[in-house]
Amino acid sequence: MIRADVISDDLWSLIEPLMPSGRRRGRPWNDHRRTLEGIIWRYRTGSPWRDLPEQFGAWQSVAERHLRW
Repeated sequence: MIRADVISDDLWSLIEPLMPSGRRRGRPWNDHRRTLEGIIWRYRTGSPWRDLPEQFGAWQSVAERHLRW
């Protein structure tokens, strides 16, 4: 997978403790960093959700997580 390097390791070390953790019902969370980078990519490009590259995961999952957060 080609990383977009949207979020640096230093910045991620600050953000990661704020992300939801623990168990939840149903499917486990997708990778938070990859999802957040997908959300950032969409805002940076102004593209519709359906044009989200596959490297960020399913566009439906990223869009739903964005709406939940």
